[in-house]
Amino acid sequence: MARKMIDCRTMPSEIGCTLTIAGEPDEVLDAAVMHAVDKHGHENTAELREQIRGALTDAEPALA
Repeated sequence: MARKMIDCRTMPSEIGCTLTIAGEPDEVLDAAVMHAVDKHGHENTAELREQIRGALTDAEPALA
């Protein structure tokens, strides 16, 4: 399965967050939801999860 990522710099943020999360799609989604709830004050809802899932992009492969 292709690695995915999400970069807070591409999302609207009042705190100027610069976190980037990369990994398997389900791992990234779970971590990004926890981050959005803990650091950005969002509620863990199905709508939030779908918004984050839609914002996932392909991650660059790691250098060997």
